[in-house]
Amino acid sequence: MAPEKPADEAVPAFPSPPNKILRLILWGTYDTGKPRVRILVRGLRESGVEVQECHVDVWSDVEDKSQLRGFMATLSRAWRWISAYPPLIGCLLRMPRHQTLLVPYLGHVDVLVLWPFAKMRGDRIVWDAFLSLYNTIVEDRRLLTHRNPAALGIYALEWLATRAVDRIVLDTSAHAEYFARRFRVSRTKLDSVFVGVEQDRFVSAPPLTPKRREEPLSILFYGQFIPLHGIPTIIRAARQIDDGTVSWTLIGSGQEEATVRRLLAEQPIQHLTWIPWVAYDDLTDYIAAADVCLGIFGKSDKAALVIPNKVFQVISAGRPLVTRCSPAIAELVPNGTRGIYLVPPDEPAALVTALAAVRRDRSRLVGQSLYQDLRPRISTGGIGKEFCAKFLDAAQSE
Repeated sequence: MAPEKPADEAVPAFPSPPNKILRLILWGTYDTGKPRVRILVRGLRESGVEVQECHVDVWSDVEDKSQLRGFMATLSRAWRWISAYPPLIGCLLRMPRHQTLLVPYLGHVDVLVLWPFAKMRGDRIVWDAFLSLYNTIVEDRRLLTHRNPAALGIYALEWLATRAVDRIVLDTSAHAEYFARRFRVSRTKLDSVFVGVEQDRFVSAPPLTPKRREEPLSILFYGQFIPLHGIPTIIRAARQIDDGTVSWTLIGSGQEEATVRRLLAEQPIQHLTWIPWVAYDDLTDYIAAADVCLGIFGKSDKAALVIPNKVFQVISAGRPLVTRCSPAIAELVPNGTRGIYLVPPDEPAALVTALAAVRRDRSRLVGQSLYQDLRPRISTGGIGKEFCAKFLDAAQSE
């Protein structure tokens, strides 16, 4: 657990874009259901970028693409995907040439379709890869083995995609380093922009108020039940302190739902409430009601490379946070930031110890507004400025 400091360290702000018109075209089948896409697009517009869109919606009604099941469902989705490209190409050909083309997530196939047309027009392609499909499906979730032909096909797809674009955006520098190693991409082609937060949805919660000694510490986790979240670690920690001094709330479902059900059936936890689903806009109420929120605790390589949405959302809301230490989180959170507790992955005892520290520190956090120095950088405007400083300026000046 990181030692506490009297105040947050200052986080350097990214410079505003220069006083000239920056333009780009958003192109592809990008998933507007994902916060990553919404935050990036909104941030660019807030930063004064002139954004034009060539977009066909394919994914917004699919929350977890790895859970798409059934031959007909898969075939229907594939047809929607393939049939999106003729209108997208037509839209591009009507646009002015020599533009910067931004392909947001999920753009692995988009960039390959776009490649020859961008070459013909003299356009630059900036690809917000955001994540690796191979890392997610094969290495993290283990839905396919490394030798499975489908896994080899996914690797080949991503290898080709990295060659089809001019620049590649990831969410952390640690993730960019992974792309450089795994797909043998020049590090100069890669850079990172944090996911950030929709700050108007995850507004700053009222500061913590005094708590009576007998009141339990309220602990909240929400998210898809996927391996990198480390839900079994949370369950095992809850077993160790199921004495009424804490109350646990889990919100979510997903790949590891059966494992969670089995663990809870083997040894029920009296002071744990599991809510399978909550509307996105209602999450802020649950965060505000919690004394402490939980991030991720998985031990996979991917868990060390990413900072999940919930971390940015909890920081925006100003609630204490316990999450795993990793190279990725170190890029965002200065060592010793008040209210943030970092623990080793997959260690329930370490999580229990961190929660005990939260209880001890709580009286000193009452009435405080946490993370004031972090919030501007992770706002939509901050994300837009960071993207412009790293990608658009260079693209426009070359």
